[in-house]
Amino acid sequence: PTAMLFRNLLAMEVEESIRGNPIDGVVLLGGCDKTTPGQLMGAASVDLPTIIVSSGPMLNGKFKGKNIGSGTDVWKLSEQVRAGEISEQEFFAAEAGMSRSRGVCNTMGSASSFSSVVEALGISLKYNGTLPAVDARRQALAHVTGRRIVDLVKEDKPLSSFLTRDAFENAISVHAAIGGSTNSVIHLLALAGRVGVDLTLDDFDKIAGDMPLLANIAPSGEYLMEDLHYAGGMPALMNQMGDRIKKHAPTVSGLTIGEQIEGAEVYIPEVIASMDKPVKHNAGIWVLKGNLAPNGAIIKPSAASDDLLVKKGKAVVFED
Repeated sequence: PTAMLFRNLLAMEVEESIRGNPIDGVVLLGGCDKTTPGQLMGAASVDLPTIIVSSGPMLNGKFKGKNIGSGTDVWKLSEQVRAGEISEQEFFAAEAGMSRSRGVCNTMGSASSFSSVVEALGISLKYNGTLPAVDARRQALAHVTGRRIVDLVKEDKPLSSFLTRDAFENAISVHAAIGGSTNSVIHLLALAGRVGVDLTLDDFDKIAGDMPLLANIAPSGEYLMEDLHYAGGMPALMNQMGDRIKKHAPTVSGLTIGEQIEGAEVYIPEVIASMDKPVKHNAGIWVLKGNLAPNGAIIKPSAASDDLLVKKGKAVVFED
């Protein structure tokens, strides 16, 4: 069965757990792929004061003196084993070096994409998207979040006060700029439905179809999540986006998103590019429609080779 089935099951479980207990405010602790969106959807239906602390990405993978990315290089390496280009022993050595700490995949996969999007939505404190899982500052982030959720309860600021149309537009723009996972599109649409924000698939094309890629992170780029944090993290990346960020949107920190990212510097320009000199142009989510997909399909052009963007071939018809 599809992983979305388990995402929705998790959303129901979280919703009922919150409703069934005398809870005033919620801190969601999520990790891989579907857990954070599933938790967030359940919490959104209850609409209490809520903050997210993600588990964070694992450290950069290391193999033969080079960085390798979990969830991306594993497929390339497995094909090399099948082709006889590397031995099984080398493959297992790469696997051991690839996942060398706790945390989610160190590429811009589903987990890191959504934890970064959460930061853009304003429902986590800053650096939630990029702080490595084993970094002591991730524990400090959790500590400060625990103090902040008490304040939000006292201020009576539920999740819906932050999940506004402007917040979703910021999330869509940032998602494009980081080369985020296409799964995030499905999660954001589901979340918007839970809080009554009118969001459609076409909005991803309209808002960020022309957004350049600023995060040089695999699979769309060369570096990994640990590098993105050292380069300045999401505050630095969002600050690079200028007017593409709706800076008046509120966040759970008590500051607007503009105040939260103001003055954030890029320390490694090879990892976080500028709007003038991006990693790639027009890297946002593209929405495609046609007789094969009348309700729409999506492609992430930042991770697609040029030959995938135009294709002629023989159609093999199965049923109709």
